[in-house]
Amino acid sequence: MSLRFLSHLLLLQLVVLGSFACTPKAAGPVTTTPATTTPAEPAENENLSPCPKFSDAPNEEEATDNYVIYRQLLKAKEMKLAMAAWRKVYAVSPAADGQRPTVYSDGVVFYSQLAKEFPDRKEAYGDTILLLYQQARECYPGNGYMAAIQGFDSYYTYPGSATDDEIYALFKESIEIDGPEKLNYFVINPMSKLVVEQHRDEKITEEEAKMIVSALKTRLTKGLEECNGAECQAWNTINAYAPETLRYFETVKGFYDCQYYIDQYYTEYQENPTDCDAIRTAYSRLRYGGCAEGTPEFDELKTAYENNCRVVVNSGPSTLKEAFNCLESSDYNCAIEKFEAAANETDDAEKKGRYFLYAAKVYYSHKRNFGQARAYARKAADADPNSGEPYMLIGTLYASSGPLCGPGTGFDSQIVTWPAIDKWQQAKRIQPDLAGKANTLINRYSQYMPSKSDIFQRGIKEGDSFKVECWIQETTRVRTP
Repeated sequence: MSLRFLSHLLLLQLVVLGSFACTPKAAGPVTTTPATTTPAEPAENENLSPCPKFSDAPNEEEATDNYVIYRQLLKAKEMKLAMAAWRKVYAVSPAADGQRPTVYSDGVVFYSQLAKEFPDRKEAYGDTILLLYQQARECYPGNGYMAAIQGFDSYYTYPGSATDDEIYALFKESIEIDGPEKLNYFVINPMSKLVVEQHRDEKITEEEAKMIVSALKTRLTKGLEECNGAECQAWNTINAYAPETLRYFETVKGFYDCQYYIDQYYTEYQENPTDCDAIRTAYSRLRYGGCAEGTPEFDELKTAYENNCRVVVNSGPSTLKEAFNCLESSDYNCAIEKFEAAANETDDAEKKGRYFLYAAKVYYSHKRNFGQARAYARKAADADPNSGEPYMLIGTLYASSGPLCGPGTGFDSQIVTWPAIDKWQQAKRIQPDLAGKANTLINRYSQYMPSKSDIFQRGIKEGDSFKVECWIQETTRVRTP
C-alpha cells in the first residue's frame, strides 16, 4: 500500500469526519513493512522529507499560514478549530517544512482527544492514530520515536491493532535508530516481555536477543544514574519490571556471563550469608554462569557451601546424593528428576516433603518455571502437612509475578501481593517458627498493594472476595496499604 494511497484514505476519513462529533471511517490495518513513496519532484535538499511539504503545496503561503494558525489554536486548546485548520495542512503538506513530523504527531493529539471524548469509537480513532504513526515513519525514517510510540500505542492503548511480532519489529526499529544511549524509556518494559517471547518461540536468534537485552539494560542503567526528582519514579518502576522479566535468559546457558551472575546472586547471598538456600542458589548459579576458582565471589561461596551447606548423605550411592551432585554441577533437569525420585523412595513424611521442596526451588531459582515450582511445592505440602516452607515459596512465587501478570506496576501487577500475603500468613500458622521470616515479607509487600483509589475506580472495596487471574488463579481478599 503506497503512502499516496494511505494519504488519500486518511483524507477521505477527514472529509467524512467533518467535525469532532462525526463518526470516522476506520483506517486500514497497521503493517510491519512501511510502504515507500516517490515524490513528484525530487527534494533539492536530500535531508528533507520526500513527502509533500509546504513547498509542494499549490499555495505555499496559505499552507504555512494554516500551519501557524492551527498550532496557535492547539496551544490555546481550541481543539475543534485547530483540527479544522490542521486538516487543510495535512491535505497538502503533511511533512510540513520537511524537517520534522509535527503535522503527524499533532494529528495523533487530535485523534487521541477524540478517542477520549467518544470511547465507543476508540478502535476506529486508534486505527487512524496508528496510520499517522506509520506515515510519519515513512516520511521521517530516521525518527526512532515514531516507531517507539507506534509500538507502545499498539501494545497498550489499542491492543489487538497489531500482532506481537509487528510490535516487536517496531520496538526493534526504534532501538536500531536511537541506539542504547537514547532509547525511549517507555520501550523498555514491553520490549523486555516481547524479546523473551520471541526467543522462547524461536522467532529470533540468540545473537539478536543479546543485542536487544544489552540495549535495554544499558538504557535502564543510564536512566537510573541520570534521573532527578520525580522522573526517577518512572525509572524505578522500569527497574522493578524489566530485570526480573529478562531473568528468563538465565535459562539459556551462556547467554549471560559470570559477572551477571555475581551481580544477580552474590548480593542476595550477602543479604542472607547463613541461609543455605541462598548459598546453594548463588553457588550453583555462579558455576552455571562459568565462574571459576580464583574469582573471589565464587571462592567465598564455595567455602560457605562446603563448610555449612553440603548435605551429608549416608555413604554409598543414593538417589539423593545424585540429586545434589546434579545440582552442584548445574544440571538442573537431572537434579529435579533425582529429587523427585528420592521423594518417591521414602515413606518419611518430613523427608518426602523436603525433597519435593528441593525440586520446587530448582524450578523457581534455576529454571524460572513458576507453574512447575508451585506444583512441586504443593506436593511438598501434601507430603508434610506440618511444614510451612512450601507456602513460603508459593508466596514468593506470587509476589514475583507482577511482571508476568501486568506491566510491572499498577493494579494488575499489584494484586499479586494479596495471594502472596495469604500464603505467608498460612505458612506461619502451620509453622510458628517461620513467623519472623513471614512477617518481614508481609510488611515489605503490603506497601505494594493497590491503593484505595485503585480499588474504588474498579468498583470493589476492602474485604471483598477477588479472584486473581493470570497463572495464579486464586481467590483472595481485597486489601490496601
